[in-house]
Amino acid sequence: MNTGRTALQLRSLVKKSGELELSLARVPIPEPQPDEVVVRVEASPINPSDLGLLFGAADMSTAKLSGTPAEPVVTARIPEALMKAMAGRLDQSMPVGNEGAGVVVCAGASPEAQALMGKTVAILGGAMYQQYRCMKAKQCLPLPAGTRAADGASCFVNPLTSQGMVETMRMEGHKALVHTAAASNLGQMLNRICLEDGIGLVNVVRSAAQAKILKDIGAKHVVDSTAASFQDDLVQALVETGATIAFDAIGGGKLASQILTAMEMAINKSAKEFSRYGSTTHKQVYIYGSLNTGPVELTRNYGTAWGVGGWLLTPFLQKIGRPGQAPLRERVVKNLKTTFASHYTRTVSLVEALDLKNIATYGKRATGEKFLINPNK
Repeated sequence: MNTGRTALQLRSLVKKSGELELSLARVPIPEPQPDEVVVRVEASPINPSDLGLLFGAADMSTAKLSGTPAEPVVTARIPEALMKAMAGRLDQSMPVGNEGAGVVVCAGASPEAQALMGKTVAILGGAMYQQYRCMKAKQCLPLPAGTRAADGASCFVNPLTSQGMVETMRMEGHKALVHTAAASNLGQMLNRICLEDGIGLVNVVRSAAQAKILKDIGAKHVVDSTAASFQDDLVQALVETGATIAFDAIGGGKLASQILTAMEMAINKSAKEFSRYGSTTHKQVYIYGSLNTGPVELTRNYGTAWGVGGWLLTPFLQKIGRPGQAPLRERVVKNLKTTFASHYTRTVSLVEALDLKNIATYGKRATGEKFLINPNK
């Protein structure tokens, strides 16, 4: 590959002036070191975890478009009250995109790198919203022959998160789990895993339409948080599954507290005697998303054996180490088009990713509106 070439990369900049700037920069395509490969990126999903870096704390309803059709620039205002949270990244132009897939077009001299030449691989390494990405060969996950980049673009974040939730449940001694915003791509993966492994799963959704999505793919326990009977339905599902751990994508509001309350009520239905301190069964809610950015509201009416904390994929993977990760990754590759299949509503180029109408759509993080970026489109 000619090392004098450059390629487009999407960048996010938070200015000290309180302005977000999204733009396309031209960056050199590096010559790979002996243990590296250059991947022509053909698919990279826009995950909720990407939006945090992409938009920062900006109010995207204030977004404006400038620049040229070939190299657009999007700017938006950041509320002054939220600028403190951006202190660590001020005036740093940052590449975006956690994961993706593409074809190895250049390889270093090592046998490990050369073995990947011409193959379609999935990669998790950040800076994926660009046309070419240089990576260590050992960080690439070779995909089965005939697999499209679009099929392998979401090999890491959602598949490993969904498996990580199940493994956390097992490691902490629970037998079933609760998941919120459960009709998402991630939620559908988790549902398929639990059905395959015979694990009880309570799916919490926010509309009848989302409930239908899950029921149509075989979900056994689906409760709608907007229904008048939500608390009763949730308690009954918890009685039937025995779930005492939850993974909450909503974050703010009362939902975490409602889940803990329902867990306590479900446990007490089989209690043999009353305790003024509540049940001794530990109830745990892990918050891993922030669809609601408001404060978490807890009404402590579920005894003293409970916990609310944060959960993130990267620390979990570090905790289990490479040996623990290996079977999870193997399961993903074997079931890429079934258990871990992702569905996208639109594929856009880097330029189209900065279209204000597209930003308004994928920025909502709505179920059924998942975008895929093909930087080389």
